[in-house]
Amino acid sequence: MTEPAPPRLAVVIPCYNEAPNVAPMVARLDAALSGIAWEAIFVDDDSPDGTAVRAKAIAARDGRVRCIRRIGRRGLASACVEGILSTAAPFVAVIDGDLQHDETILPRMLEALESGAAEIAVGSRNVEGGEMGEGLSSARRLVSNAGAALANAALPVRVADPMSGFFALPRDLFEELAPRLTATGFKILLDILLSAGRPLRVAEIPYTFRAREAGESKLDATVLLEFGGLLADKALGGIVPLRFMAFALVGGIGVLVHLAVLGLLHGIGPLGFGAAQWAATLVAMTANFLLNNRITYRDRKLRGPRLLRGLVLFYVVCGIGAVANVGIAGLLVRDGVAGWGVAGAAGAALTVVWNYAVSSTLVWRPR
Repeated sequence: MTEPAPPRLAVVIPCYNEAPNVAPMVARLDAALSGIAWEAIFVDDDSPDGTAVRAKAIAARDGRVRCIRRIGRRGLASACVEGILSTAAPFVAVIDGDLQHDETILPRMLEALESGAAEIAVGSRNVEGGEMGEGLSSARRLVSNAGAALANAALPVRVADPMSGFFALPRDLFEELAPRLTATGFKILLDILLSAGRPLRVAEIPYTFRAREAGESKLDATVLLEFGGLLADKALGGIVPLRFMAFALVGGIGVLVHLAVLGLLHGIGPLGFGAAQWAATLVAMTANFLLNNRITYRDRKLRGPRLLRGLVLFYVVCGIGAVANVGIAGLLVRDGVAGWGVAGAAGAALTVVWNYAVSSTLVWRPR
């Protein structure tokens, strides 16, 4: 019996709620990669629509298809990392599971890598011959363009479409870079380019971005915040956790919300300072919780009954943090250790660290 040829190319497909796209994706890869030994690795973040079930049903009769079902973990970047590290193929590609990327350019991407012309091949909508097509709404196009401008300001090599989620590279290169990746958020290409420590040779292959057939878009305004956080993380050398920076940023927004509500209720409103202060605190804490759930802990996002439970826990956590803030600051002033400004800053810093640590373990704990 002749053994099947080992795959030259592994195509990693991160997906969430894209069950209808699984069979069409396999069929399209089969047609596009005719004559090339390949495998498809679906990495599913426990989709409730049965995406993993569909993928495993195909895998049961087609040895080129595999499925990794992740429980309690979310995020496109980390899904890509797990998928790529699970293969022994010498070359790997990442393609979205929503069928918007043009799989027919995969042979050209592989050729660019095998010939040595490039270290990473990017499916690009922004070079000659490429088009956005009907795949992006006006709002998403604006986010994409803003992200590209922000990315190129920091990249060591210019890339016309750094927001692309469609790319390929040698597995050995990825294995080398993997320990340095931040691996959070939805745009892993930028993470790879920033983590290389040198300008990578990039080939951009044009394609037309298709309209979405199923699933939900992951491109929204929060992606720009993730981009900014990723750039800050790389600039600081990873010393400060990206999630902590996001948590602190949300806290800063909460202060502005607090002051705005306090001004409305007391400065120009009818409430006394005490009542207005309590109301402003409650509104700010609620805003912080919702923003953290949307941005900081996007990969652990709370929904349904867990959202209400998390909000109550967040109130408790922040309440304890506030008591600690006042206590520590008061102690420093009373004992003459520091002036009121330094004492206040120390108390605030303690509160941020406390709220972050306890929120990460109790409110948004990994499942």
